[in-house]
Amino acid sequence: MNDDTRTERDLLGEVAVPAQSLHGLHTERALENFPLAGEPVHGELARAFGTVKLACARTNRTLGAWGDDDAKADAIEQACRELADGLLAPEIVVDRLQGGAGTSTNMNVNEVIANRALQILGEPLGTYSRVSPLDDINLHQSTNDTFPTALRLAAISLLHKLEEQVVALQEAFQAKEQEFAHVVKVGRTEYQDAVLTTLGREMGAYAEALGRDRWRIYKCEERLRVVNLGGTAIGTGFAAPRQYIFRIVDTLRELTGIGFARAENLVEATQNADVFVEVSGMLKVHAMNLLKICGDLRLLSSGPDAGFGEIRLPQRQAGSSIMPGKVNPVIPEAVSQVALLIVGYDASTAAAAGLGSLELNAFFPLIAGCLLQSLTYLAHGCEVLRRLCVEGIEADEERCAALVQASSTAATALVPEIGYEAACELVQYAKAHGTTIRDAVLTKGLLTAAQYDELLTPEALCRLGHTKQLGHPVED
Repeated sequence: MNDDTRTERDLLGEVAVPAQSLHGLHTERALENFPLAGEPVHGELARAFGTVKLACARTNRTLGAWGDDDAKADAIEQACRELADGLLAPEIVVDRLQGGAGTSTNMNVNEVIANRALQILGEPLGTYSRVSPLDDINLHQSTNDTFPTALRLAAISLLHKLEEQVVALQEAFQAKEQEFAHVVKVGRTEYQDAVLTTLGREMGAYAEALGRDRWRIYKCEERLRVVNLGGTAIGTGFAAPRQYIFRIVDTLRELTGIGFARAENLVEATQNADVFVEVSGMLKVHAMNLLKICGDLRLLSSGPDAGFGEIRLPQRQAGSSIMPGKVNPVIPEAVSQVALLIVGYDASTAAAAGLGSLELNAFFPLIAGCLLQSLTYLAHGCEVLRRLCVEGIEADEERCAALVQASSTAATALVPEIGYEAACELVQYAKAHGTTIRDAVLTKGLLTAAQYDELLTPEALCRLGHTKQLGHPVED
């Protein structure tokens, strides 16, 4: 040992640890064993672990675990709070991909809290006879109940942030729905001209889809509030006092303000990870809505001269190093890539959950990484799409009107008045004579100009069904 390191020992032998590091030998071994992702566990998971450990410490203190040693108990609680507040999160350095069902993360947390408590007490780092990572910080716990609980807490925190961004994006589309309510345009199915609609209606449909996403995200929290904390290794509560098992979740609920509940079957809750697959699936649904919306925005803004060109997206950056003046829809493109990445994360989450065996799932680190990263990316994607794209969308009203005039879709709006066969003949006539549907209608004397224009107003196009009576009056 030299001045730059301290020596720590366990049953596997000695390990040199950086002298001023808050982590210990278990973390050092994990750093050597798992140079995989090159990134530490998600910061929200580290903070959530601090809260879970604080709940454990307070419960143990209530049960007299440290007797009259209030200084020790205070130091441990302070260290836990500092981790929960993010102050110690940079000290959680183990790779997010690791063997051992998350044991390396749990031990990294235990060591950091123990050594920070030692600092607070004025003791040298590594003096585990005073504050032990295992006998004190991990008292009455296992990785197998603390890691899944911390993951649930972290996911709920990120769900709240995602919900805020989804709501803001939904409101941005609702604002565009009102702004573009008067803009009549061609509606399309299967890339072909179909029926006239309004640009506001299109924007409102995106808002509605996001509204469903918001509800799904809100309901995800219910799935995550049931925890196996207190179940220790396999859900039997082995090595934990009965009083601790019945108090620990109440303490966590008091600390977080989240309605956590102890699983009725702790063994089952320790074995299975299907809840995380369910939540991941909900996130994939939201990702697919984003992908569809972004694809539509790219189509509607395409060209702009030789494409649809019905809307103008904010110009964010030059689009080409060789084509002068070209500007690409980079924000929808970037958010589309986020959405596609979520599909991969969801597939990995499902596979990892299915690979659980017997009393435990060894692949919780992968589940945690995929789920928390999905939540983070989706929140960022919604925020970027709203702020840098949707809020700045402009309608090219002249282009929309020109396409309406040039399209045969106006004939569909006339069907209730002139019938399907007459409308088909009208389309053929307009194409044969190189004229618009409106001019063809007036030439053939099928409708007056006022009647035609009334059928194509935004109000008429957005009305749910036409008002023309059939054979008998129908009561509303």
